[in-house]
Amino acid sequence: MKREIAKGWKLIPSAIRKTIVSVIGSTLIIIGLLLSVLPGPFTIPLVILGLLVLGLEFAWAQRTLERVKEQGAKLNPKKFFKK
Repeated sequence: MKREIAKGWKLIPSAIRKTIVSVIGSTLIIIGLLLSVLPGPFTIPLVILGLLVLGLEFAWAQRTLERVKEQGAKLNPKKFFKK
């Protein structure tokens, strides 16, 4: 099923694919950033999901996502939940 979806996705012209990915990814990132200021859950996951979506078509987003993953791996959750 994934292969069929990927095959269908590649049949869409590049300009339309990039537009769809840009709109969805940017929307997720903007909502995530707004939730960092406004009260609401799921701030960071929305930003990461937006980068993941943008990374499907844009190399810069893929590189940014890799840097975020590296920085996230350095975090030690035990420091945050110390008693």
